[in-house]
Amino acid sequence: MEKIDLKNKKVIVMGLGLHGGGVGVARFLVKQGAQIIITDLKSERELAPSLKKLAGLPIQFVLSKHRAKDFTEADLIIKNPSVPDESPYLAIARKHKIPIDTDMGLFFNFCPSKNIIGITGTKGKSTTTALIYEMVQSENKEAKVAGNIRISPFDILDKIQKETPVILELSSWQLEGLALHKISPHIACVTNIFPDHLNRYPDMKAYAEAKRNIFKFQKVKDYVIMNYDNTTLKSREFCLNLKNIYWFSQQEKVNQGSFLQREHIIFREKNLERYIISLRDIKLKGKHNLENILAATTVACVYGIKRTNIQKVLKNFAGLDSRLELIRERRGVKYYNDTTSTTPTSTRAALQTFQEPVILIAGGADKNLDFQELGRLIAKKVKYLILLSGNATPKLKQAVEKYSLKLPIIMTQSMSEAVRLAKKQAQAKDIILLSPACASFGMFQNEFDRGEQFNQNVEALK
Repeated sequence: MEKIDLKNKKVIVMGLGLHGGGVGVARFLVKQGAQIIITDLKSERELAPSLKKLAGLPIQFVLSKHRAKDFTEADLIIKNPSVPDESPYLAIARKHKIPIDTDMGLFFNFCPSKNIIGITGTKGKSTTTALIYEMVQSENKEAKVAGNIRISPFDILDKIQKETPVILELSSWQLEGLALHKISPHIACVTNIFPDHLNRYPDMKAYAEAKRNIFKFQKVKDYVIMNYDNTTLKSREFCLNLKNIYWFSQQEKVNQGSFLQREHIIFREKNLERYIISLRDIKLKGKHNLENILAATTVACVYGIKRTNIQKVLKNFAGLDSRLELIRERRGVKYYNDTTSTTPTSTRAALQTFQEPVILIAGGADKNLDFQELGRLIAKKVKYLILLSGNATPKLKQAVEKYSLKLPIIMTQSMSEAVRLAKKQAQAKDIILLSPACASFGMFQNEFDRGEQFNQNVEALK
């Protein structure tokens, strides 16, 4: 891919956001000598953390609105991954034949290394990305990690050489950006696919097709690693034209890839089986995390990481913040932050981790997902349900009440009130779990703001 010249080009960054992606691409564009306008529907107050990081740079800001004229006069539009393709402002740009790209598409254009490992999926992609990064870095200290894991790829770009290993967590939206250039990573890993973002995609088929971009444009010597236990991934339609494919499974002995055998992880390739590690030696617990561990182990084996280094990482890796993270134990009650569970499927996985009585804090904004199975599990496992306000919350409440009218349910308008009520109801050996099953917009800036508010209120308990 020929590098584009951005000097003196008028570039519109559509969507600054709060996760770092907009900040990263803006800084990069400044270095390239572009003339930049950042436009966002959020206000200056809402975007304050990101704006502070760009203070003093030669950037024009158009906030709390978009202007049609900006999308008629630009040389390039860089859209935030969360901006829907159906945006009327993007339609204006297309009408005027102005190129539209994403930060990830731009990054691949400028990245000197083709030694890229990409990870996507509905659940587990951040943990899997972190594990793979630790395993690769154990043998190559130059390895870099970025992407949807809340690190802008442009924050690492100037540290990348031709052979630098680059590990990227890629959302379906970021993958759509790569599809514009018909490029995919050298090694592609898909952890799983479950219903998600159906407020953005018309159906599951469209969502799954967006995920397929991670390997759709691979070359002959590239590799795909996928979850054999996931129905969508195993379907003939999803696997169309795949050749160098490895699987991981908790349930089956796969022909090529990683699987479980008598509480051990085994890697199989060309009919040869290698023992990797015993499950009892792995620090990261939980059935859903075992899926992530198998995914990362398979990638590491395909990449050629030594078994001793894979073992070392698995014996020491304790997990990421805000993913079933134990925040505090107080008077025999444990408080867990699982704010990144933004789908019913991931909250079900969190609930199934615990045998103890659970007081659940859930609810929030709708992604057009089905709450029936989660409602059934909540009715069975939860002793007290606290619901945060949001347009998905009535659907969740209705799903729970379909299976139990006895479970105490209370609606709240703030995280401080939710934590206070949870503490009031808790007894020794109870679990207080924030696992919302919903998006965060409305009450919070994002899911990490939601989790931070939970942490602060838990730490403040006396």
